[in-house]
Amino acid sequence: MRLDLGRDELVMIGAALDLLRGLGEVLPDGSVVVVEEPDLIRSRDLERHCAALPYVSRVVAAEYQTGLDARCLLAREPTLAAARLVAPGQEYGVLAAAQLADALGLPGAGVDAAETFTDKHRMRLLAATAGLLNPAYALVGTAAEAVAFAERQSGPCVLKPTRRAGSLGVQIVPDATLIAAAWAATADPETPTDATARGLPTAVLAEQVLIGTEHSVELLLADGEVRFANVTDKRVLAGRWPVETGHTVPSVLPDDARRDLIEVACRLAAAAGLRTGVLHSEWIRTADGPALVECAARLPGDLIAGLISLAYECGFVLAYLRTLRGERPALPARPSGAAAIEFLLAAPGTVTAVDGVRAARRVPGVLDVGVAVTVGDEVAEVTSSARRSGQVLAWGADPAEATEAATRAVAQIRITTG
Repeated sequence: MRLDLGRDELVMIGAALDLLRGLGEVLPDGSVVVVEEPDLIRSRDLERHCAALPYVSRVVAAEYQTGLDARCLLAREPTLAAARLVAPGQEYGVLAAAQLADALGLPGAGVDAAETFTDKHRMRLLAATAGLLNPAYALVGTAAEAVAFAERQSGPCVLKPTRRAGSLGVQIVPDATLIAAAWAATADPETPTDATARGLPTAVLAEQVLIGTEHSVELLLADGEVRFANVTDKRVLAGRWPVETGHTVPSVLPDDARRDLIEVACRLAAAAGLRTGVLHSEWIRTADGPALVECAARLPGDLIAGLISLAYECGFVLAYLRTLRGERPALPARPSGAAAIEFLLAAPGTVTAVDGVRAARRVPGVLDVGVAVTVGDEVAEVTSSARRSGQVLAWGADPAEATEAATRAVAQIRITTG
């Protein structure tokens, strides 16, 4: 079904071109206004890319990633006042989307919740106040402070930027003596392609390493009411850089374990006062119970929203947009199948060959194979989600079947580097 929208009635803060392309069948022509940072409009050639999408009416330049004055934006672009919903396109648009939605009196996460879930330190403080399980943590301003934290833990520690996404700058340091050399990768992480070149301020969290299986919970809320909940199983790269390597929807966990994860995610949403939208929270099931890893007040990345749509046979992103418009769409309470994604992780070097793609596509259950590198490309070490080399998407009657199909297909693909 098409989303009932007129011209310029959906404002997306932060250009998410892949998301927009995936919504092509449900968005009416001219219904979307994209708000983006001026330097990103130029560097990503967004005017040209958006001109090829009939449902995008125009691109508006505005500085929002380091603070948005919503009323100033509306004074300069008064036609934005006709919007019926405001959605963040990516992590760095979450707070600005909440601010603009509030200024327009539209449903949204709420500014306080958005501020909390775009700052990992504030998120930790909120979780502690709500009685949720946190790892030991400290906000550290120098490598020496991080060393002192690690020595108190007597073991490995996690260093993570407080304001980055996609595992950027997140690293596990096995010994306190290695922190000084590792510090800069977290304290001054590389600028992601969807972040302004002006620079995004961040601090550094040092955290205890948690042991257990990793999962995420996706909630869809309307006016604080949880309308849908899903648990996703996560697979993570071992070693220094804990980048996500795969996901399966739904989780293979037993019902009681899934209920525990949904319950703590709901408590987190309530504690933050999250009003309307999606809450994507990540957890590790430790011996003491589910411990919070981090959280985002937006659609999950890594095509998890697509996995949910496949497993539950629903249009999850469409339901999210309809909820932001004030509707109450019905979603299935239980999945009817399963879906999985596995990411391609090429070795660092120059790509000399890419083989096995056709064989991967022939694996039963495989829905899509995407290889993001070609011969001649330079592949760097996988230190964040942006450095993965592609993905395989698969379907199955149950989580095990879907995961096996994706895993078998990935095993067919050989990216040779030298």
